[in-house]
Amino acid sequence: MTEQKDIKQEIVITGFGGQGIVLAGRILGEAVVLGDHRQSTLVQSYGPEARGGACSAEVMISDEPIQYPYVRHPDILICMSQSGYDKFIEQLKPEGTLIIDHDLVKPRGIDRTFFSIPCTRMAEELGRVMMANIVMLGFFTAITKAVSLESARNAVLESVPKGTEETNTAAFNKGHDYGLAVLKGREKKATGKAGA
Repeated sequence: MTEQKDIKQEIVITGFGGQGIVLAGRILGEAVVLGDHRQSTLVQSYGPEARGGACSAEVMISDEPIQYPYVRHPDILICMSQSGYDKFIEQLKPEGTLIIDHDLVKPRGIDRTFFSIPCTRMAEELGRVMMANIVMLGFFTAITKAVSLESARNAVLESVPKGTEETNTAAFNKGHDYGLAVLKGREKKATGKAGA
């Protein structure tokens, strides 16, 4: 079962058209509902340019029925573009979790801890830059535990084009493993400081 910190979590995934932002939101919502048997809503938004334009997916996760599906102040903000970061960073709750694509987003003007992963570069290394969203989903799953690993992985398999299941699973696992390594590194650092 998942480790749930809150009864309700508000999540914004942002980037540009063509990165699979809305697909990532849909996969997350399906994982929560079908796998973890919780409530979820998805609200998507595109800029007028479509591919290359601003794009976001607002995902609500709750143990109770969701009355209002729009995210005002996300608990978790995932940024895969600089413009998405610039647009949403002020809305992130003070204690919220920020996750960015290391190569595409420079987190200017914040003095909070955040998580970063070079998900686009990792997807390129796997031979498909289009899988950066799946790498990011794996990382998000490891870092936040907002959805269970099994449910997220199953939702990825159900949502990707037939014939790409193996490469998408590899992308998800790569992101998840990277997330676990980041958490382990932070834990060691914290333990080292406590022991000093």
